[in-house]
Amino acid sequence: MTAAQAAGALAIEIWHNPACSVSRNTLALIRHAGIEPAIVEYLQAPPAKARLRDAIAATGLRVRDAIRSKEPAFLAGGLDDPSLTDEALLDAMIANPALINRPFVFSPLGVRLCRPDAAVVLDILPPGVSPPTMQGGEVATGKGGTRAG
Repeated sequence: MTAAQAAGALAIEIWHNPACSVSRNTLALIRHAGIEPAIVEYLQAPPAKARLRDAIAATGLRVRDAIRSKEPAFLAGGLDDPSLTDEALLDAMIANPALINRPFVFSPLGVRLCRPDAAVVLDILPPGVSPPTMQGGEVATGKGGTRAG
């Protein structure tokens, strides 16, 4: 089976925010691999609390690592309080999905939070998939605003 055939056989889902350059770059890398993922615009369709909890756990991160601390609602909601439980943080993320860091990508090969580097998605794509090369030979990795694809 070629890498392209393997890519086509994978069911990939991305929690996507079209306004986010890292999310757009991650989506471009998935498509570069020959995969059209299921795109969930999580700001309009937030995940269930259990799914969010499971997604974060699958990445090996803590809940605090998956919350957008730079989002205005983070400080406004007092979410910087270290005594808040994971459940309280998850409740806040579901109530205000802008607090969910992005993009999360789900693959049969694993789950990744592809921030700050979109190229993290390559870890859960079929073997042999590499990032595209931009004009001038630069490899698109999603860092510094580089657009992939």
